Amino acid sequence: MPSTGCRRVAAIVLGFACTCAAMTGEPVLAAKPRPSAEDVAKARKQVRERAAELKEVGVRLAEARARQEELAEKAALAVEAYNEAVVRAQAAQAEHERALQAVKRADEMLAAARRDAAPIVAESYGGYDLTQPGLAMAVGPGGPEGYLQRTSMLHHMQTQRAHTLQRLQDILRVRAIMLNRARKTHEEHQRALERAEAAKRAAEQAVAEQVAQTRLLEEEQARLERRLSEARRRAERLERRRNSAVTRVRMTTTVQAPVAAGSALTVKGVGHRFANAAWVREALAGSPSATKGEIAAAWALTQLGKPYRWAGAGPHAYDCSGLTMRAWERAGVRLDHWTGTQWTSGPHVPIDRLQRGDLVFFGKVKGDPKSIHHVGIYIGDGLMVHAPRTGDVVRVAPIWRNDLFGATRPAT
Repeated sequence: MPSTGCRRVAAIVLGFACTCAAMTGEPVLAAKPRPSAEDVAKARKQVRERAAELKEVGVRLAEARARQEELAEKAALAVEAYNEAVVRAQAAQAEHERALQAVKRADEMLAAARRDAAPIVAESYGGYDLTQPGLAMAVGPGGPEGYLQRTSMLHHMQTQRAHTLQRLQDILRVRAIMLNRARKTHEEHQRALERAEAAKRAAEQAVAEQVAQTRLLEEEQARLERRLSEARRRAERLERRRNSAVTRVRMTTTVQAPVAAGSALTVKGVGHRFANAAWVREALAGSPSATKGEIAAAWALTQLGKPYRWAGAGPHAYDCSGLTMRAWERAGVRLDHWTGTQWTSGPHVPIDRLQRGDLVFFGKVKGDPKSIHHVGIYIGDGLMVHAPRTGDVVRVAPIWRNDLFGATRPAT
């Protein structure tokens, strides 16, 4: 009987379990879904850690780029100071050469004065000792009358000698002044040129070192971005597998992001943020409704990613004014490759009335166009396309900087 009772209890439990299995559709002793919730949580934690690392490097990179911008501006000023020193040194050299010519003429006058003085000196000491007039009258030719005649002649000669010697002294003083001034001016400008050249080399070296440091941070940022992407993909993959194992339903939200990311690149060569903009498509297609400013701005967007190069004017590299020159050239407007004349290429526009294609300028001293050191082309929404600095590429950036100077709408 006891064994029969046990068998009955076991049968009842087994029947109840079978009933539950039939109702839920799950096996009674089913294993826990893999990967586990703990696995997914660990993967998500790793994503957060990678994102934190990337954020920290991003802050350091932003600081490095700001420092690079500051050094690039100082380098530009140092280069201009060097250019000024070269011009002044060339002028000083010309003045030095003119002074040497004047000294040469003074030497010729000095030689002539010395020639004039020589016979006077010879006559003055021609054998007569005027300190003993009695002897001179007694032994000299002509007696007392001859002596008086010679005395009068010598007095006249001494007066002429005094004038000649005074003229000689004046020429010597002028010659010394001219030589000293020419030498001093030349030496001062040479020292100024050497200082300016040293400052230029130091500024360029500082920029190069900062560019190298910034590039290392950019490489580190790229490495962390790859690690973050890998962590995200792994977390998403684990989450999909767990959701599939738990619910047997394929989730669609995990596949929507790649589709959305690829659908924006509809205009070749234009950054994805602007590829679907109607004004960009129309401007690049040559639509009659597109303004010249929109044509210039849209073309500038096709140059994104091309490297910065001093004095670059395309098609493979640009500096800031070279990019804006080519952009407006695309719209049929000629600009010089210089921020100085681009600033005066059309009416100045208030910042709150900017239109696409307007040129936005940046300078250190408000109201002083000579301090302008950078220019970009406005594309709307407070953004511009510009060629920033050595070591960087043509990119989109906000116009809101501390050194925002003003804007110009090139004359059409």
